[in-house]
Amino acid sequence: MSSEQLAEDFQSLVDTIAGTADVQAVLQSLTEFAAVMLSTATGEQIECAVTLHRRRRTATISGSSETAIALDRIEQTLGDGPCVDALESGVPVILSDVHQDQRWPEYQLALAAAGIESALGVPMDLAHESGAVLNFFAPRPRIFEDDVVASASGFAEMASKALRLAIRLAASDQRGQDLKSAMENRTVIDLACGMIMAQNRCSQDDAFNILRRASSDRNQKLHLVALSVVERLTGTKNPISHFDG
Repeated sequence: MSSEQLAEDFQSLVDTIAGTADVQAVLQSLTEFAAVMLSTATGEQIECAVTLHRRRRTATISGSSETAIALDRIEQTLGDGPCVDALESGVPVILSDVHQDQRWPEYQLALAAAGIESALGVPMDLAHESGAVLNFFAPRPRIFEDDVVASASGFAEMASKALRLAIRLAASDQRGQDLKSAMENRTVIDLACGMIMAQNRCSQDDAFNILRRASSDRNQKLHLVALSVVERLTGTKNPISHFDG
């Protein structure tokens, strides 16, 4: 595959994933393309995985193959390897030969057992609260020479833009879902208060305090107590959609 064709294919990839908030799908597409790109550049079967770290979230891992994903998970579990070091240092980290390098012995045993002889970790430039690294795996030693590392770094730079956009869109979607959930919770609490007021002939404050005490006594969230009240008094499941009509 020529460099011109790779550029065209990458633009097609960007066009395809642009505007999507499915971060996992974006990661999958990026790793598949990266594996093809470096396989073309080296003449070897290169596999690629990526680990995305976001604040207050578990790490998201995707890859061009099950082997790549498994090896990336092992590295994350060990907390030791070229990918981990690349994330911390912000620069590419090369493992030229799993049998000669002594930096990550436990991880290198796992690589060798999977038929991997060399590896490369390339960081991606994301927002302050996120970090990601591309992890490349090769079946022979000393595959990741300077020109290959440069190609991988160039891809990581371009791919970072698509991933940053996907992360922003996903965050925006999550905020929208959180707002919708908050509004629904508020609605069911208001409904429950209204029903308690009608049943007990009390004020709204008194009704709310009844709900709050029940929430404390049951060790249950306020909106869930309110939901149980509304469901019991109306005989309706999913009362929010019922009242929204």
